[in-house]
Amino acid sequence: QVQVEESGGGLVQYGDSLRLSCAASGRSFSLNFMAWFRRAPGKEREFVAAISWRGGSTYYEDSVKGRFTISRDNAKNTVSLQMNSLKPEDTGVYYCAYDKHDYGIPTRIETEGPYDYWGQGIQVTVTS
Repeated sequence: QVQVEESGGGLVQYGDSLRLSCAASGRSFSLNFMAWFRRAPGKEREFVAAISWRGGSTYYEDSVKGRFTISRDNAKNTVSLQMNSLKPEDTGVYYCAYDKHDYGIPTRIETEGPYDYWGQGIQVTVTS
């Protein structure tokens, strides 16, 4: 059974940093595209960042470019999201998600459809 679990969230102040981690178990995801999404209070879940299976290609939502960095460690079956210069508008529940297709390159990485395995989400709160 595949399990995906996020960690590293918390309450921080404007300008602080946090590092989210996502650990998968039950199968290897070293050949799989993965992404981070978030859901702000009262809003729909939105794309944050994605990374190809080798880590050679990364993608970011415009508002986080230059502040967030997605990375992966395939040997540990983990993916991370380093978040710097955090703003109150970054507040939300953050989810990691994996595409089950080996070597897959989703055509619309910013949508939820391509991703088959999701974590429960972890809260990130940024105060002003």
